[in-house]
Amino acid sequence: MSVIRLVWGVATGPTRTASYDAALAEANVHNFNLIRVSSVIPAEAHLEAVGTAPDLGAVGDGLTVVEGRHTAAPGEAGAAGIGWARSESGRGIFYEADGESETVVRERIEKGLAAGKDLRDWSFVEEDSIVVAAEPDPEEYATALVLAAYGESRSLLR
Repeated sequence: MSVIRLVWGVATGPTRTASYDAALAEANVHNFNLIRVSSVIPAEAHLEAVGTAPDLGAVGDGLTVVEGRHTAAPGEAGAAGIGWARSESGRGIFYEADGESETVVRERIEKGLAAGKDLRDWSFVEEDSIVVAAEPDPEEYATALVLAAYGESRSLLR
C-alpha cells in the first residue's frame, strides 16, 4: 500500500527563502526538489501524520507534495495547513491554506473542503487537518508549512 506522509515545520531566517528552507529542514524534506500536485488522494493511499519525514530517498530527487505554506515578514505571524476528506472507497481530497492565524487557516480549510466535496459524487466519511503557526520574530522572516508527501522520492535525471 502507498503512503502519503504529512510532515510540518516552522522556522525563521534572514530572507523569505532562508526561512522556507529552514522550515523544510524541520520537516526533513529540505534536500529534495518538491514537485507540487493538486489535491487528490488515491484510494489505495494510507495517510500517516509523522511530523518529520523519514529517509525518503537521495539528495536532489523529486518528491511529490501538496503544500500549505505561509511566510511572514519580520514582526508578523502566519499559519499554514492541510485538511483532507476521504470517501468510503478511500479516495479523497486535500485542501491547503495559509493566512495570518491558525483560526483563519482552519476556516479556509473547512470552506475549501466543503466546496471540494460538493464537486464530487462521493460519500465522504473522514475529515481532518493539520495546522501549524509561526510566531512573529522581530528581525527575521518566519515560515509555517505542512506537506503531504506522496511515497518516496524519484530521480529527476531519467
